[in-house]
Amino acid sequence: MEGDRATGADQVVGFGLVIFSLVTFTYYTIWVIILPFIDSDHIIHKYFLPREYAIIIPLAAGLFLLLFVGLFITYVMLKNRKPAKKTN
Repeated sequence: MEGDRATGADQVVGFGLVIFSLVTFTYYTIWVIILPFIDSDHIIHKYFLPREYAIIIPLAAGLFLLLFVGLFITYVMLKNRKPAKKTN
C-alpha cells in the first residue's frame, strides 16, 4: 500500500539517525577498545576524552533513559486511569 511508505523527510531523518549511530559506535569502539593499546603520548589521544568518561557517559545516558521511560509510563497510566465508581 502506498499509505504505508515513509515520506522523504522520514527517510532523511532515519538516514541521519543511522549515520549518527554508526559514527558514535565507531568513536566509542576506538576509544574503549583500540586506544588503550596506543602510546599515551600519541597525537590521536587529543581527540578523545579521558577513559573515565567511557563509563560515566553511557551510565548517565542509561539512567536518563530509565528516568524518561518511567516518567512516560507513569504519565500514560495516570492519563488512562478510570475514575473510581461511587457506591452509595
